Order: sequence, then structure tokens, then C-alpha cells
Amino acid sequence: MNVDNVHYRSIWINSDGWSVDIIDQTRLPHVFTINNLQTLQDASSAIKEMLVRGAPLIGATAAYGYYLALRQDPSDTGMDNAYQQLFATRPTAVNLRWALDRMQARVSPLKAADRALAAFTEAGEIADQDVVSNQSIGQHGLELIREITAHKKPGDPVNILTHCNAGWLATVDWGTATAPIYMAHDAGIAVHVWVDETRPRNQGASLTAWELGHHGVPHSLIVDNAGGHLMQHGLVDLCLVGSDRTTRNGDVCNKIGTYLKALAAKHNQVPFYVCLPSSTIDWTIGNGISEVPIEQRDTNEVAKIVGKLDDGEIAAVNIAPEKTNIVNYAFDITPAELVTGLITERAIVTADEAGLASLSSEAQ
Repeated sequence: MNVDNVHYRSIWINSDGWSVDIIDQTRLPHVFTINNLQTLQDASSAIKEMLVRGAPLIGATAAYGYYLALRQDPSDTGMDNAYQQLFATRPTAVNLRWALDRMQARVSPLKAADRALAAFTEAGEIADQDVVSNQSIGQHGLELIREITAHKKPGDPVNILTHCNAGWLATVDWGTATAPIYMAHDAGIAVHVWVDETRPRNQGASLTAWELGHHGVPHSLIVDNAGGHLMQHGLVDLCLVGSDRTTRNGDVCNKIGTYLKALAAKHNQVPFYVCLPSSTIDWTIGNGISEVPIEQRDTNEVAKIVGKLDDGEIAAVNIAPEKTNIVNYAFDITPAELVTGLITERAIVTADEAGLASLSSEAQ
């Protein structure tokens, strides 16, 4: 997508032809910085410290990290060490495991001398396929927006509520939940996005608002708890969110607070759609509430907020009393019955086993 009329992906090969560049998302929206990854440790740290985040981008970064590891040690031991180190970085996003399994399956049968090049090619294919998947998600979601537009007064925008960042910064390009929005905007359809701030890391305020603004999409930033109020007053036509893991029965694990948005949408008859590539579906889990591991992250994400001071300095400030006990759950589970539908690269399906099984033979 565009940053001041310059096209960027969120991850790409450096001009040296072998190392990997990423956008450091921890410094947005105030500083646009490109970081270079050259080692397994670089990639692992980028994922763990959330320089990259979002399930699809985590998967792509893990694939490139696996490739970088094999440049240094293509032996069986090096391959297994790379898998384990990258797998340990984030426990919730299923794309991480999916990408590493795919990389391992591709290179393990090869001679050690051939593994790095094969891994480089496979990681590139994973990244390219993510872009194609997100374009398809956008096209399916665009039809929903067109349908809503047909029932609006001429010139009235379609008001879409998002949560967290499921934009191009969370994927390789286009985004999941934002792909239909970008396509509608680019097609000349009037859209307006309610961007909730998404505590504790404020990915809505710092990332979604930043990328929508740079692409020229009309939007308004709101506090997390305003979503229900907007729905009560008819100011939301559609909710679009992403997913870090969707179980085979249609339960959705996503950024903490997604569940509350879904409850409000259900009560106010607002369509609530989850946008995800099929790589985010965990066919091994049948009940999200009892089986999906919920990551607990650093309590400083709750106790502190990073912002830009009046003098231009970027600083973290404390917002809680010292020694206050803090718990930081990063994700929650939205039960399938609250989800209107799942927008995938193949089709829009119902959030249940039958709907998901229609997508792929993997369900068998």
C-alpha cells in the first residue's frame, strides 16, 4: 500500500539481494523506520518484540527468519534450532506454526548445501501468496460494502468499525480487514472508518489510523469503549476485524476486546465479519475458549503509554500507580455464534464446521 504515494510492502528483500527489510512498527506513527534483518536472532527479536505483528506478517517473517538461519547453519541441527527458536516467539498466532511447518517440509528432504536457496524461494512464495490472498479477501468483502451502499442515501458513506490493526502492516500487503476498505475507497465508494484505539498497545491509533491516513481513507479515531454507543445510534453499518487463530468450529481468537465488539454488534443487529486467510485456520482445535492458548504480555504495555511530547520527544509515561498488580491478556475468543461470516480468500463462509470444511480438504 501507499506511504506518501510510495508503495511499500511490510517485508521485502533488501537491495543486497539476500537480507530482509521490515518496517519497525514499534516506532509508528511518529517515526517511519526500516530495519534490516540478517540473522535468525534478528528475525526472532523482531517477532517477539513486535517490530512486526499480525498473524500473516508473523508467518512471513518467521519464514524469512528460517531462511536466514539456514544461511548460517543448514545442517539438521541448525534447521531444528531455527524452528524451535522462531516457534517460541509468539504462542497465539497460528500462522507462525503454519509457515514454519511449510518451510521445514520444503527443505528437510534436501542436501544441506541446497537448503538456504530453497528456503529463500519458499519464503518469497509465502509472502507473495499472502498478498494474493489478501487481494481476494478484499474482493469478497468489497461486495458486502457494495450491498450496503445500495441501501444508503446517495453520497452517504458506509461506516465501518475496525478493531486493532488488521491492515497492510499486519500482513505483507493490503491487510485482511482493511483490504475491502481500500478496494472500496479506490473504487470511488464513499467509506468512513471508525478506528478504535485498541488498548493496551494502541495499534488502532498508532497503526490503522496511520496507514488509512497515508492512503487517504476517511476515518475517525475513537476510544475502545465508544463502539457500542455508535452501534446503538445507528452509526456503524459493518464491523470488520482480523483473526490470529480461527478454530475449525468458527471461534475467533483476536486482539483483546474483539469479543466485546461482537457482543455489541449482535445486540444491535450490526453485521460482524472476520477477515482471514485460510492459513489462520487451526484445523486441530475445535473449541477456542478451552483450547487456544491466550498470550499474557509484558505488564508495561498496560502501565505505560508511548507518545510524542509537545517538544517532539517520544517518551513512555506511566498511567498507573506504582506497585499496582497488572494482568495483560493480549487476546480473547469470540464465539462462532457472534460472527456473521468469515471472509477468506476463497469465499465468504459461515462461522461453523460446515462453512470452514467447504474451504479445504485440510478439514478432513
